[in-house]
Amino acid sequence: MHIWPGRPYPLGATLEAEGTNFSVFSSVAERVELCLFDEAGHEERLTLPEVTAHCWHGRVPGVGPGQRYGYRVHGPWRPGQGLWCNPAKLLLDPYAKAIAGPVIGDKSSFGYRFDAPDEANGDDSAPYVPRSVVIDPSFDWGDDAAPRVPLHESMIYEVHVKGFTALHPTIPPGKRGTYAAMASPEAIEHLALMGVSAVELMPVHQFVDDFHLVDKGLHNYWGYNSIGFFAPHGAYSSVGDGGGQVNEFKAMVKALHAAGTEVILDVVYNHTAEGNQLGPTLSLRGLDNPEYYRLVEDDQRFYYDTTGTGNSLNARSSQTLQLIMDSLRYWVIEMHVDGFRFDLAATLARQFYEVDRLSAFFDVIHQDPVVSQVKLIAEPWDVGDGGYHVGGFPPLWSEWNGRYRDCVRDYWRGEPGTVGEFAARLTGSSDLYEDDGRRPFASINFVTAHDGFTLHDLVSYNDKHNEANGEDGADGSDDNRSWNCGVEGPTDDPGVIALRERQKRNFLATVFASQGVPMLLYGDEMGRTQRGNNNAYCQDNEISWLDWAQRDENLSLLGFARQLTDLRRDHPVLRRRRWFQGRPIRGHGVADIAWFDPSGEEMSDEQWQETSAKSLALFLNGDGIPYPDAKGRRMVDDSLLLCFNANHEVVEFSMPDQAFAKEWAVTIDTSQSVALPDGRTVANGEAFAVGGRSVVILRRVN
Repeated sequence: MHIWPGRPYPLGATLEAEGTNFSVFSSVAERVELCLFDEAGHEERLTLPEVTAHCWHGRVPGVGPGQRYGYRVHGPWRPGQGLWCNPAKLLLDPYAKAIAGPVIGDKSSFGYRFDAPDEANGDDSAPYVPRSVVIDPSFDWGDDAAPRVPLHESMIYEVHVKGFTALHPTIPPGKRGTYAAMASPEAIEHLALMGVSAVELMPVHQFVDDFHLVDKGLHNYWGYNSIGFFAPHGAYSSVGDGGGQVNEFKAMVKALHAAGTEVILDVVYNHTAEGNQLGPTLSLRGLDNPEYYRLVEDDQRFYYDTTGTGNSLNARSSQTLQLIMDSLRYWVIEMHVDGFRFDLAATLARQFYEVDRLSAFFDVIHQDPVVSQVKLIAEPWDVGDGGYHVGGFPPLWSEWNGRYRDCVRDYWRGEPGTVGEFAARLTGSSDLYEDDGRRPFASINFVTAHDGFTLHDLVSYNDKHNEANGEDGADGSDDNRSWNCGVEGPTDDPGVIALRERQKRNFLATVFASQGVPMLLYGDEMGRTQRGNNNAYCQDNEISWLDWAQRDENLSLLGFARQLTDLRRDHPVLRRRRWFQGRPIRGHGVADIAWFDPSGEEMSDEQWQETSAKSLALFLNGDGIPYPDAKGRRMVDDSLLLCFNANHEVVEFSMPDQAFAKEWAVTIDTSQSVALPDGRTVANGEAFAVGGRSVVILRRVN
């Protein structure tokens, strides 16, 4: 086979008229071989003939879509200096658009000898590692258009591609758990039913199973173990991993867009599956280890790790930043996704050792004309020193608000002294986001996510039950802030069951009535349980998958969740773009917001400090919130009164004086297990009983 000089850019494998151009970066290589594999697995090696600005490149005529390939890098083997070049290791292309095959746990995939770590392992890894795949990028997008839902109007649904549909009874078995299943009418119907504006897909970049999990018969289910930042995970494709996964992913995005649903990707650019110095050599380590990874300065054999996975990507490096930005732009431009949630984003913001708002990572994101225009959501922490940065990210960014989660959990389990912070979290967490010019929608509000208890388990377990993970319960957080309502785990006690259902409704009502952006974990609206496992990262089975049979058993909870999404949609006062001012709206006699104690009097400074306070009411003035109806007519929102009672006993709430309203209609009452009948009203000055551990939301009628 002949090879021609080709071009250094773009990196990766680029299909051309009569062949494919290959380009890969390495500043330490002395020679790079392109390895082409036929269907029988036979390998042909071609030395890339040109190097331009450390990009090794060549064009191979006759190579087309479906071609499997990889690289072998000849260069220095000096682990103490961070150099791990070993041509016996077949390496994945970091820019591969598709990846075929798994990593098979064999010692040949490790660059070093187990019995002599300073010596290179000469065993050929090719039979045991995946192949990169050349793809045809053409796809008929038709009239696809991004829904472009403003963030303050969004409702995010965190979902696992496989777990969402793996047990769906009416989706054909061959499609369950795939991108095609996410695009199915059944899946889209449920998303529409729930008022979902954006699905936040747990990692779909190609990832690999950890060897220690495979040894125990488990798998990396969550997918936070990326090895290919451009390739959709092949195991989620109904047509296999030979390249068809790319078009299947695009078809999913197109179908979701047609239904008005955006696609946000949970991306893991903070580390890769290669792990620390004891891990396998699969891609970046063998190509240019010091360029792509952060190394310990005084002994570059070791990795500077702030992710808890063994390595951290070197976001100070221009080539690593280019890799990240090229990947982000690819998913926006070629795959039409609408935003990203950055896992352990604080690691990417460590310019040197501290998390830095002025880091190069933020600079390149903010100046990019493509990436800066999509939704950017940070998980604002990592496991390194000083890594907790909720409220610390710059403008353009929203954040998973971990302080919201913790406070709301504490409030509803009855922790003393939480009312003051609870009020701040309900109204957008201005203490975290206002000073730097961000808006309430900087706060992504959630009480459950993939990492931790589901909503059902949050009210059913005091302690984690992770025995199935095979780590003797040592894994997973011990800071659950959960309450089992009196019994650990499943129970037949009707009183406990009723309390748990009410607590679920309380959590849901709180999230959907809070300023900011609500996020719901898939299946919480149907009582999904992980049997007390709060770290189900390795449970690719019924522990994690959504059991759709539970839908019929939880119709009242599902109906209640739908009622909340309707309430939020119908009342713009619940999804404000700007902060409350605490003063009267022009042309109206009352403030835009007011807080009341159960007696109907405005909260005093002393009451905010009472550790025993567990009940309060929030008035939201809708008079100044104009919005268009379905016909484009200018409408004005109703005002709302939100009554929260975390006491175990009924509390009588008196309505505020008539300046706020003469009459209120009850729209939500979490003490009720079914939708409320019409016509239930409370006059100004009347007392209204709010059940123990309940939320009541009232709408002004005159």
